[in-house]
Amino acid sequence: MAMLTVRAAATQLGVAYSTVKRWVRTGRVRTTRTEGGHHRVSDAEVARLLSRQQPESASPPKRRAAVDTDESLDGLSARNRLRGFIEEVRVDGLLAQVRLRVGDQQLTAVVTADAVRALKLRRGDDALAIIKSTEVMIGRARSTPRSRGTAR
Repeated sequence: MAMLTVRAAATQLGVAYSTVKRWVRTGRVRTTRTEGGHHRVSDAEVARLLSRQQPESASPPKRRAAVDTDESLDGLSARNRLRGFIEEVRVDGLLAQVRLRVGDQQLTAVVTADAVRALKLRRGDDALAIIKSTEVMIGRARSTPRSRGTAR
């Protein structure tokens, strides 16, 4: 039985590395740990996941290459780009709400329903938030109070 790295399994499954890591954490993917603590996925587990993903197709799904590189976005002046994965897509009438997970943070965007359909945005897909705004608000994060006697 061949054992694959999580990245190699993600490639075969046609999903992002972060998606497979999330599946490992939630128990959706069965793995074996190496002595160093790294996860390995058996080829049988990859086959099981492929059969559950695409029961009507024997070939692995093709991964969308929308965010693999920024080359397609060279013509944009926006410099604030955040990579993440889509946690939720809600379409209601003409508008849609897309919730993107960026690290341990969430970002919510309201876009047109047509844009969601044109980009084929789905839960679990990798995505890129491009932020272009004339205003950016910054708030002070709550912090633990400093103990007395510490230097400021």
